[in-house]
Amino acid sequence: MACPYQVCEWRSPEDLTKLLDLELGEAGQAPAQTLQHCRDAIHYSVKTNHPHFFNQLYVGLDHYAMVGSFVTDATQPSLYTYEMAPVHCLIEKVVLEKMMEMIGWVEGGDGIFNPGGSMSNMYAMNLARFQRFPEVKEQGLSACPRLVLFTSEECHYSVAKAAAFLGIGTKNVYVVPADQRFADFHTEYAVPFMVSATAGTTVLGSFDPIEELADVCEEHNLWLHVDACWGGAALLSNKHKHLLKGVQRAHSVAWNPHKMLMAGQQCSAFLVRDKTGLLQRCHSACASYLFQKDKFYDISCDTGDKSIQCGRKADAFRFWLMWKALGTRELERRVDHALEMARLGIKKRDGFRLLMEPEYTNVCFWYIPPSMRKIPDSPEFWQKVEAVAPKIKERMMKTGSMMVGYQSHGINANFFRMIIISPWVSTKDMDFVLDEIHRLGADL
Repeated sequence: MACPYQVCEWRSPEDLTKLLDLELGEAGQAPAQTLQHCRDAIHYSVKTNHPHFFNQLYVGLDHYAMVGSFVTDATQPSLYTYEMAPVHCLIEKVVLEKMMEMIGWVEGGDGIFNPGGSMSNMYAMNLARFQRFPEVKEQGLSACPRLVLFTSEECHYSVAKAAAFLGIGTKNVYVVPADQRFADFHTEYAVPFMVSATAGTTVLGSFDPIEELADVCEEHNLWLHVDACWGGAALLSNKHKHLLKGVQRAHSVAWNPHKMLMAGQQCSAFLVRDKTGLLQRCHSACASYLFQKDKFYDISCDTGDKSIQCGRKADAFRFWLMWKALGTRELERRVDHALEMARLGIKKRDGFRLLMEPEYTNVCFWYIPPSMRKIPDSPEFWQKVEAVAPKIKERMMKTGSMMVGYQSHGINANFFRMIIISPWVSTKDMDFVLDEIHRLGADL
């Protein structure tokens, strides 16, 4: 049955500015007008819970997670001290410990929830540097030699952003082709200190060989960070957790439950195998008005000094509430369902060509319109294909029927990147995407 509403009600920025009453005035407005602003905001927003939304590495949110958001938004806890967020300090600890158990850190570790996976990758880089050169915290960059780190060509762009922000420099991020080894780098002018592996790349959904990288890192005394923001959910699946084989050997892991697990924006965990308080020592500033040493309760519950923030939302609560309500088995079923749907995504059908067999739930494919199907592969053919996805995406957005992303990648012409997440996606929804792409692009 067709969905009774569209994925989006597309308007250009100019038209939408005219449609919405955006200006702020001196006088207030009547409640009815305020309510209409809410209706307008919902109407013109993208419906990420729609069954035909496949555009990002997240989709809507679970109903239990939404209730969790209502609770925390209503009570406004801030996770710097136990006295300000007693329930949520305890819940964050329990959730982090459970995630560490999934990673395979049998002796536990440390961690913190923070605003997004990009921030988690920055935490990892800062912690790896501090572990190697602790004097950098007080003396700054002058206390360090030139530092370099390694990552794959498929890594998230936040790795370069973190290097720029922390003063390491983007040119000191060595991007290694996926089929080469990190250990091939030697120089007397720089000190390698870190490898950032990716478990579930943004575009292709690929997984770096963590076990092999761990061997290299142990041999060369490098910090191993695993960006599992996208692929971490596979750890809940007995069928698919092999994708992260060796992750228990990492020094740190980034994992975003707001992605595959639908815990709602933002819900991002940074986890550390260290149990010596490294995270606290690296980031603490010991603000006397928050972190008094002579409190009447156990001050180890005051976790705020592990963070570079002060105020911090209780993001773990909605994930905890959802997990409590559904149980681990249901979360595992959802992950397995998404991967199953991804493997059924593109059938043998005229005009559709896979870029590669999906390793995770990223389904990457080209649509070849009928007018191009008899043209042999050649630079001219791929030049024509390059223009197909952008045009179909324009028509798709203006129609509002669905949302699927596209992009080029390396030498590959523009292709569609369909992300499967929702536990409610069916084979009919998958067929709809192919039918709609053909309908929107058959005349090209």
